[in-house]
Amino acid sequence: MAEIKTKQTDASVTDFIDAFANNEQKRKDGHALLKLMQDFTGYEAKMWGPSIIGFGMYHYKSEKSAQEGDWPLVGFSPRKTAISLYVSMGSKTDEHLLKKLGKFKMGKACIYVNKLADIDQEVLKELIASTISLTQAKYGKL
Repeated sequence: MAEIKTKQTDASVTDFIDAFANNEQKRKDGHALLKLMQDFTGYEAKMWGPSIIGFGMYHYKSEKSAQEGDWPLVGFSPRKTAISLYVSMGSKTDEHLLKKLGKFKMGKACIYVNKLADIDQEVLKELIASTISLTQAKYGKL
């Protein structure tokens, strides 16, 4: 089985945002998300692999394969085309929140937003809380 490549690192989160975000708006949004997620979750931000900023951690074991590893409870990445928010497991319990979130696109493992102003940050906090609760209920707390 292949080893998981995305692991927690000691790289600087703020240096990453400043270097990786491809415009001033993404940098501002990146720093705003950093503060929002860190303040709301109480977890210190950590880099996961070269481009994901994560908060907290859980250990998963796949139900479909022998794969297992560690992953952040929630996170984001200020990517070139959109900000990726790792805050929803696509659970039916989150559907009512997603309807209130604002302008976004749903990916398989994340939510894509063009800019932070496109979404309701209070609803984002509710999604963060739901994601952490559901993840810890499924995989336990570390």
